[in-house]
Amino acid sequence: MNMANSVYQVNKGINQSIEFKGLKAQYIWYLGGGVVCLLIVFAVIYIIGLPIYLCLGIILAAGTFLILKIYGMSHKYGEHGLMKALARKQVPGIVKSRSRKIFIGVKEK
Repeated sequence: MNMANSVYQVNKGINQSIEFKGLKAQYIWYLGGGVVCLLIVFAVIYIIGLPIYLCLGIILAAGTFLILKIYGMSHKYGEHGLMKALARKQVPGIVKSRSRKIFIGVKEK
């Protein structure tokens, strides 16, 4: 059988992160969660009794800020860079030991 006449197509995008309109990986979820939060905020401020145009203005401004911020983080950090930046902040700059007790009981293999 000739491989050129095969009915199966090879998926060449396997093991690559998902991307949607320039957003990569977890930033898609961040944007989705932000949109859901904006819907909830809109419902709350509308129920409170603010005029509809004021509600729309607040939500449009917050939505624009959200989109710009998330796209900025996606372009700045990339797929894994945000997690690396957050992890880097957790690493201590210096480790001090005022005692040798922790090294006394250590046995080498």
